[in-house]
Amino acid sequence: MDSVRSSRDAGRVRLPKAIKILVAGGFGAGKTTLVGAVSEIQPLRTEETLTDRGVGVDDLSGVESKQTTTVAMDFGRITIGDAYRLYLFGTPGQERFWFLWDELALGALGAVVIADTRRLADCFPSLDYFERRQTPFVVAVNCFDGARRYDLDEVRLGLTLHPDVPVVLCDARRRESSKKVLITLVEHAMRMRLGATVAGDTTAR
Repeated sequence: MDSVRSSRDAGRVRLPKAIKILVAGGFGAGKTTLVGAVSEIQPLRTEETLTDRGVGVDDLSGVESKQTTTVAMDFGRITIGDAYRLYLFGTPGQERFWFLWDELALGALGAVVIADTRRLADCFPSLDYFERRQTPFVVAVNCFDGARRYDLDEVRLGLTLHPDVPVVLCDARRRESSKKVLITLVEHAMRMRLGATVAGDTTAR
């Protein structure tokens, strides 16, 4: 996290001690799995069993074996270094629960958008949401067993991402892999904050 340290040492941008991060993405992309894998506490989950009421509403193509869904949020915590705690809020992936996103997004430093290459288009609502709010985000391509592998440039092109948005591979089941995604996001958010501060200083002059 050298870029984070250099930004802090420069005195222009200070990283808060408590950092709120959203984990978003499509239905079944791996949000609950990532939060559970990386959290140092027992994660809070609001999962409910999928029932017949979801037939015709929830698209299960590509995730037919999924039996539960997040209906409010997932919550976990991870400490990085000696001073910083990341509080993770996993968003519900289905459209009928999107009304919760505004509350969850309040005060967030940034977001991880998990991409499932089997259902890549499911990322677009999350990408559109964070772009509209000008929330820093990274795209984490979750490597599902048996799923087709894509080059990261192909994913970037398919999602029409800005060149500055980091795109990384991850295995949401593994703590170290998920932790690297979170560090990438924090560094990206701090670079954006530092850039905005520098631009503001230049304008003031």
